[in-house]
Amino acid sequence: MTEPALSASEKGPGKRATIVMSLVAVLCILIPLLFWHGTWFGRALTDEQISEYLGDNHDQPRRTQHALVQISERMSRGEASVKEWYPQLLSLADHSLPELRLTVAWVMGQDNQNEQFHDKLRELLRDANPMVRRNAALSLSRFGDAAGRTELLAMLQPHTITAGTGGVISNRLQQGDVADRGTLLVRVEVEGEPEPAEIRSEVPGVVRKQLKSDGDAVQPGEGVTLLGPDPGHAFEALRGLYLVGVRDDIETIRPFLMPSENNPAHVAEQARLTIEKLSGNSGP
Repeated sequence: MTEPALSASEKGPGKRATIVMSLVAVLCILIPLLFWHGTWFGRALTDEQISEYLGDNHDQPRRTQHALVQISERMSRGEASVKEWYPQLLSLADHSLPELRLTVAWVMGQDNQNEQFHDKLRELLRDANPMVRRNAALSLSRFGDAAGRTELLAMLQPHTITAGTGGVISNRLQQGDVADRGTLLVRVEVEGEPEPAEIRSEVPGVVRKQLKSDGDAVQPGEGVTLLGPDPGHAFEALRGLYLVGVRDDIETIRPFLMPSENNPAHVAEQARLTIEKLSGNSGP
């Protein structure tokens, strides 16, 4: 199939530039829309789609996460029909991808009457991934189970990111920078390797200190970055401790009473409420 010929008025650089700019403008709108449609977890799914997406956990894990979020919303509304997917939730809790395990750990907290979920969440407290452990601890607090209390307290304290390999350090962030989960923190030049190793953040937080200077040597297992608590995680940890914390936790919570740039007012208010609640509790 051939393209139609251009008229004399359509020939020339001016007209072509207009066409190109129009195409770019359309793509600038279309590409984000397609990406949003594929990743936005608020788009409602049918029962058939949820079942299909749960089965895509190896080929298209983002679709599986979408289904899990939809199940969570249905659970929070008390819809009994979601129980047909409970066996798949329990299976996904052992998935090799931490993104799916951490999502399942959160979803299981929506039904705090299910003892199979309760038992599985206790297992997930031993997961190698800190985000999985955190979500498991938060969900256990909804069961009234203090087994994750130590993890909740850790969410309020600085987190050290360690090197997985030895080499020469090159820092990418500075003190005060905000890091999301997966943010590149440090590159490590490894002798004999053409490309540097990357150290990315396991959890969100605020850079308190880079523990090594540019050009310093680091050994496997050594700390490279100290992250202060992420405000969102601190808020959730405080809510969890409101349910399962004890009086001894107050000193860890107290620094969050004062609002600041990295401690929003709603976090400070939750700290106040949690301390007020725990003041009447006995120790562990």
